[in-house]
Amino acid sequence: MPRETKRTANNIKLIPDAPQPIEQAVATLKKYDGPKFDQTVELCMHLGIDPRQADQIIRGSIALPKGVGKTKRVIAFCTDDLIEDCLAAGAVKAGGDELVNEIQKGFMDFDVAVAAPDMMRSVSKLGRVLGPRGLMPSPKSGTVAKDVTGAVKEYVAGKIEYRNDDGGNIHAVVGKMSFPDADLIENMNFFIETIEKVRPAATKGQYVKKITISGTMTPAVILDR
Repeated sequence: MPRETKRTANNIKLIPDAPQPIEQAVATLKKYDGPKFDQTVELCMHLGIDPRQADQIIRGSIALPKGVGKTKRVIAFCTDDLIEDCLAAGAVKAGGDELVNEIQKGFMDFDVAVAAPDMMRSVSKLGRVLGPRGLMPSPKSGTVAKDVTGAVKEYVAGKIEYRNDDGGNIHAVVGKMSFPDADLIENMNFFIETIEKVRPAATKGQYVKKITISGTMTPAVILDR
């Protein structure tokens, strides 16, 4: 049986007995004994949806008001006349068929791929490569956009994608432990309100069942909301 560390023992004593208002929950989260590095803060919403039903799948993208404390490596599939603009916006690579060929040969040093709609015929060749990694551009996630340069700027700045898992949960990074409490709270409220607004019409009963927040290496705190 694994030995309980001093950090774990200390944190167990701090776990609240009941859900907490968001302001108190963030304060509790920051009291946990954690590692020296700046932990990522994640929010998880357990929803009353049926993930097996296509009309209840929740998927999209969002730019949080205070960012997430991390820049992303973005590539852009675009026409030749937009290559320089996309690179200036922060893309690590931009282009059309040449970029497609480069990825087919093994280039995968990026976090997000965005594409202009007229490039999707070429990009579709990468379905088997990018699809399993969750990197295939999609209109539903906001990574296929007419304003591909604007999309590059948003994702470089930390725009995040969200999608429910098979258990009906949605996980999202909402910042870093070093963020001021007010910034974390603003990001959390913004994300929660966004998910509440996209409630599928086919969903019945209670929609938001539970919301928790946690650090990379901390216990979770349940929100009273």
